[in-house]
Amino acid sequence: MRAVRALSAALLMLGLAAAPAAADSSRSSEASGDGGGPTRAGTSFRTATEVEQGQTATARASTGDYLYWSFPADAGQRPTVRATVKLPEGHAAETWQIDVYDGLRRRQACQYGAQTRTAVAGAASVELACVLRTVRAWSEPWADDPLPGTYYVRLTVLKLSADDLGKPVDAELRVESKDMGGAAAVDGSLSEPLVPGIASRPEEESDDTSSAVLAGLEPEDGWTSGWWSDRWIWTAAGGALAALAGVLGYRLTRGPGRPRHVPPGA
Repeated sequence: MRAVRALSAALLMLGLAAAPAAADSSRSSEASGDGGGPTRAGTSFRTATEVEQGQTATARASTGDYLYWSFPADAGQRPTVRATVKLPEGHAAETWQIDVYDGLRRRQACQYGAQTRTAVAGAASVELACVLRTVRAWSEPWADDPLPGTYYVRLTVLKLSADDLGKPVDAELRVESKDMGGAAAVDGSLSEPLVPGIASRPEEESDDTSSAVLAGLEPEDGWTSGWWSDRWIWTAAGGALAALAGVLGYRLTRGPGRPRHVPPGA
């Protein structure tokens, strides 16, 4: 029974120690920025404007332009991209769309959300949304799963009248992510995140010199920051419970032990 009490105390301490870690992970699951994002957008993948998750990026453009932004996403995150386009007065019906591409410039499908929407004539604005699949730490080479690295957002109009071409519009973009926890964890990881310039980084140069060719943004806690997940908690708790069950089973099957010695003739 002394061993049982010791294991029970160890299990209780494990739960108390794991609870703050789990709480901290849940609090940091959604990025919260100050909202002061960039005020312009790029016109191609190479000139995409970088925006942090939780910030609101704005841009003024003309109807018919291609607008590009980029943001970092790490393993275990499920990014949500939202865009709002403020349309000019007196416009005809217009159809807008956002597309999201990963670091290999592969178009990523949206789990759900209004990726394409048509604004009726005279509408003040149109809102678009795309919820991506959970970013995986590793994937098969033939798969198109989202992987850690830089993601690109392209906003453009698909259908519009000739009279509305070139009219000024205001666009807003915001990216937020939800941490999916240990349920999304996989075995294996990439050696490097899929960010622009990662393959051309000179090994003999210092980090300060080589960082100029890389994307300027990365997750708040650095890449592969999601190595800790609640899977570790459940694994440790399961191991402690298995050990406790083994001790209890031994105590139950052992019996009272050796019989007492009875002297002859007693």
